[in-house]
Amino acid sequence: MIALSLAEIAAVVGGQTHDIPDPSVQVTASVVRDSREVRPGSLFVAFVGERVDGHDFARQVVEAGAVAVLASRPVGVPAIVVDDVQSALGALARHVVRRLGATLVALTGSAGKTSTKDLIAQVLQRKAPTVFTPGSLNNEIGLPLTALSATEETKFLVLEMGARGIGHIRYLTELTPPRIGLVLNVGSAHIGEFGGREQIAQAKGELVEALPEDGAAILNADDPLVRAMASRTKAKVILFGETDEADVRAENVRLTDTGQPAFRLHTPSGASDVTMRLYGEHHVSNALAAAAVAHELGMSAKEIATALSEADSLSRWRMEVTERPDGVTIVNDAYNANPESMRAALRALAAMGKGRRTWAVLGKMAELGDEALAEHDAVGRLAVRLNVGKLVAVGGREASWLQLGAYNEGSWGEESVHVSDAQAAVDLLRSELRPGDVVLVKASRSVGLESVAQALLEAGAAGGADAR
Repeated sequence: MIALSLAEIAAVVGGQTHDIPDPSVQVTASVVRDSREVRPGSLFVAFVGERVDGHDFARQVVEAGAVAVLASRPVGVPAIVVDDVQSALGALARHVVRRLGATLVALTGSAGKTSTKDLIAQVLQRKAPTVFTPGSLNNEIGLPLTALSATEETKFLVLEMGARGIGHIRYLTELTPPRIGLVLNVGSAHIGEFGGREQIAQAKGELVEALPEDGAAILNADDPLVRAMASRTKAKVILFGETDEADVRAENVRLTDTGQPAFRLHTPSGASDVTMRLYGEHHVSNALAAAAVAHELGMSAKEIATALSEADSLSRWRMEVTERPDGVTIVNDAYNANPESMRAALRALAAMGKGRRTWAVLGKMAELGDEALAEHDAVGRLAVRLNVGKLVAVGGREASWLQLGAYNEGSWGEESVHVSDAQAAVDLLRSELRPGDVVLVKASRSVGLESVAQALLEAGAAGGADAR
């Protein structure tokens, strides 16, 4: 964070200082909410959670080097006490962002936010110092913490914005006002909470409504609900996509033999070829979005293409591809799932598995509301249509819908099996995997299917009968 004294911070957040001998002492390191992340010069933010109260760690964090605690009550060590810790954290982030002078890029969408954010950051880092959201910490706590990690050297601040209802993104843009706003897509993620795609579009479009006249709204030309957001902004509009009308577009899109996308990138400044290290054709749209941001910030087509071709996956459990010593390939995409990302992952599996036996270990997609049955059934059917060798549906009711869709789509009913839990899936795969197989593992985060991927990798590392 930029250096601020405790007195300055107290004034910004409207707090009272307690047990602070010298209010001129500065916060010079990160602002954190996890006591394990404290280092000398930090400010510790004490949240009260369902199971843990951050105030209980106040003395510990000060002993570890924190200069003070942002708290809702006195804690017996240096503290700035406020009525609402979350609101105070947001106010501090707003103040720091105004002081920075960095270009703020914000993005949202139903699918692909984190992967696209990671691509944007890796491209922009080649131009100037860039700070970006770690993982998917995109809510009213994670976003200001990311903004506060910026320093005087930061030129680009890339922030992922999530939403679970109308008004959420508007609130985040008030904390960290963007100059460039990117909307990736409007899909089915959280549709059960929003009530429909039109409501999701209304919420996502709050990002472009927040842009200034000298800003840029970067919109997916291939998604009608996103493209329609052009009427909701006073900023310049830049379209990306595969349509000829897009300002930044892809031609000759294909997948390599290993399932990695390649295409010809076209921008208003020129064209250049891209071959990505990431897996799955869905990353083409993510790459075009990143390219549109980079173009707006003055990078050439060649610079962008080189950066995209060399970009890696930075966030765990998102199409993580690992080959075991015995030749079995594990694709861990278990961080989260919705219908769009499920379909993309299955298509990537089909491309990667050409000439090999493929397995799709899938669990439920959460928060789909009334569309849950139809969407799970459709994913099960798609697995069969893509000639996935076997679908292993893991869990309860929703998993049974996945399996039933595959069963009804298949010719003999042998394309799928339903197992009760992750351990049952591991036991099945350990007994049936053979060298050369490709295994995709994917479900909503609450299912915890990353344990399946981890167990299979450990079995392969151990060798012997489990690895087959």
